[in-house]
Amino acid sequence: MIDSTNRRTFSVALLLLIFAALATLTPAAHAQSAAIPALEPANPTAAAIADHTRAINFVWTLVAGFLVMFMQAGFALLETGMCRAKNAAHTMSMNFLVYSLGMIGFFICGYAFMMGGVNGAPAGSAIPLIGGPQSLGLGGGSSLNHMLYITLFGKHWGLCGYSGFFLSGPAISAGAIVLFLYMMVFMDTAATIPTGALAERWSFRSFTIFSLCVGGFLYSVYGCWMWGGGWLASLGVNCGLGHGAVDYAGSSVVHLQGGVMGFILCAMIGPRIGKYDPQGNPRPIFGHHMPMVMFGTFVLAFGWFGFNAGSSLSGTTDRIGLIAVNTMLASASAAVTSCFYLWKVYGKPDPSMMCNGMLGGLVAITAPCAFISPPAAFLIGIVAGLLVVWAVLMFERKGIDDPVGAISVHGVGGLWGILSVGLFANGTYGDGYNNIPGNITGLFYGHHSPKQLLAQLIAAAVCIAWNLLAAGLVFWIIGRFLGSNRVPPGVEVAGLDIPEMGAPGYPEFVAHVGYESIASSEISDAADRRQY
Repeated sequence: MIDSTNRRTFSVALLLLIFAALATLTPAAHAQSAAIPALEPANPTAAAIADHTRAINFVWTLVAGFLVMFMQAGFALLETGMCRAKNAAHTMSMNFLVYSLGMIGFFICGYAFMMGGVNGAPAGSAIPLIGGPQSLGLGGGSSLNHMLYITLFGKHWGLCGYSGFFLSGPAISAGAIVLFLYMMVFMDTAATIPTGALAERWSFRSFTIFSLCVGGFLYSVYGCWMWGGGWLASLGVNCGLGHGAVDYAGSSVVHLQGGVMGFILCAMIGPRIGKYDPQGNPRPIFGHHMPMVMFGTFVLAFGWFGFNAGSSLSGTTDRIGLIAVNTMLASASAAVTSCFYLWKVYGKPDPSMMCNGMLGGLVAITAPCAFISPPAAFLIGIVAGLLVVWAVLMFERKGIDDPVGAISVHGVGGLWGILSVGLFANGTYGDGYNNIPGNITGLFYGHHSPKQLLAQLIAAAVCIAWNLLAAGLVFWIIGRFLGSNRVPPGVEVAGLDIPEMGAPGYPEFVAHVGYESIASSEISDAADRRQY
């Protein structure tokens, strides 16, 4: 007879046998046994490493693009605060809607024109950025490989791409989709700049059409020449001018383009009513909300890290740390320089010029940020801070009424930035940029060779000429089509919020004045104004 101890031992043994038998029959056991070898160390293959690297680059580029998209809020706050309260809703609405308008144009055809030939550039200049499209898996495939080009002197010169319209077709890779988002937010930054330069008198209908054109082709054509494997990028391959035109993150592609557009549109539309006295001397017109301006500036400075460091298109390069530090240093030295210059010359540090000084430094460092040392970044910021102040005062005296200083910040700062590559690039980075071996070297580091500087000068001149002619022509056509690009004088004096938008920005502070009842004496100085 089996005692109680033996019975318990027998029962436990029987249960163990039953569990063991069931384990051999259940899928869970097979899954567990199949998972065991995966826990053992294994050498990853080159393909697996490439996949992981590309995934990291995807995430890095997307997050950087999200930061740049948030800069739209900074522009909206800055420009609205620099305008009068009676135009707050109108100015904010332009900054809000330009994001969608520019994106639609870029989605339809702008991206195809700009990047549609990046893998089909006839001169082989298919690496527009350090890290390049290859960082996103664009290289070697059929995606974005159609380039319109001409042949001169036995050399191929790319004009624009023509694949990727509507982001459609089986050739659009995952990397091309990621690149679209990043390039789109850059385009939108350029499209936003004219909204500040033309604030307080630009018709909303005219603004709508022009912004679609910026996203559709005005921005994209020059962008292709610089970043899409176009002819400016080929100046190194075709003419031996250094690495060809170099703009790491957009001093010319984004900011100089936006600044020149703002300049020609301001010249055509004319100054605000009351800005100049009968003798032509400028009068100050103060913005309504300086704290909003300064907060918007900090938002822009924060987003700029996505602008510059994100242009690596790669989160696995150790260069992004230097790029971020150079960005910070240039912004700081520019802001302090503007502040103390005005303090010394005019007796007071001006809050708005502190902001414009910081932004001018950020614009200027955008092109050279990856190719220079921190002391050079600091110096570039100092020069930018002075240039912005001088440019604001000069344009105002010349009759160019820019309420926010956008032309000086983005146009003049962008010009200084693209040229500074040809001066301060120190030869420590850039091997393979635009398919040229060796690192990028500027005039001060390259045995006094002017070749890179010459390529930068050509790019700057082309950028200015393209935007003066193309943007000016488009603006003129829109004005003819609509009758005028500018609101009527009565609307301008009363404020654009109610007549243009149907709602005031500040209903408790802004008087509801009918623009038809504005006294004629208040608008007599606008009677002979050109109506573009």
